[in-house]
Amino acid sequence: MSTLLELQRAVYRGLVAGEDGPCAVGVVADGIVGEARLSVYRNTFIGNLTTALRLVYPAIHRLVGAPFFESAARLFVEAQPPQSAWLDEYGAGFTEFLADFAPAASLPYLPGVARLEWAVNTALHAIDAAPLDLSDLAGIALADHGHIAFVPHPSLGFVTADYPVDAIWRAVLSQDDAAMTAIDLAAGPVWLMVERNASGSRSSGCPNPNGVSCPTYARRDGCRKRSTPRRKSMPRACSQVIWRRGVLSGSRCHRS
Repeated sequence: MSTLLELQRAVYRGLVAGEDGPCAVGVVADGIVGEARLSVYRNTFIGNLTTALRLVYPAIHRLVGAPFFESAARLFVEAQPPQSAWLDEYGAGFTEFLADFAPAASLPYLPGVARLEWAVNTALHAIDAAPLDLSDLAGIALADHGHIAFVPHPSLGFVTADYPVDAIWRAVLSQDDAAMTAIDLAAGPVWLMVERNASGSRSSGCPNPNGVSCPTYARRDGCRKRSTPRRKSMPRACSQVIWRRGVLSGSRCHRS
């Protein structure tokens, strides 16, 4: 007789890898064979995780269509099943999966859009934190000023991409065909900062109905191909924007 741990592992292999044999022998048929009963659970398992991915990556879903997305999601689930019961954090590896997914090779901007959507998802579910009160810095001794390290808000994230993924993301979610047609894929690279705030539409950000804004700090100078690649690092202006926008939640003083 199998132990509980052995049975749990057999069910896991049956759901994820389709190895019904070890588990099906312990399922009471009662008119339906064990394999068929397990298939019901497997379909529910795959379906729920596919829905979770679709909610995190709505623009990707619209860009590739439901059949393509569901096929890709099934392969991703089989390769990277969830490691916890909290589905809001499931799908972090989907961006790398798409980058290596041969059927998606004709859409080179897809992984970048996915990275942006994951940053939005992370911002939505980040813990709350009050902005840094700059007056607190006045109490730090002058000798410690060189040891201060600022702490970004938990929702703050950065995305770099070779293509104008922010414009693609906005056009797809707003279902703006004209804007989508007008996008120049050579307009990249872009550097994006994603944050959550109370209004969801601060400064020059691209408003998101879920309360996330993704202000874009990108060089759109009309340049196309260059003999030397552009730097992928965040522009210095972005650090100044971080300070002005109040997306720091604290500071730490590090002494060696």
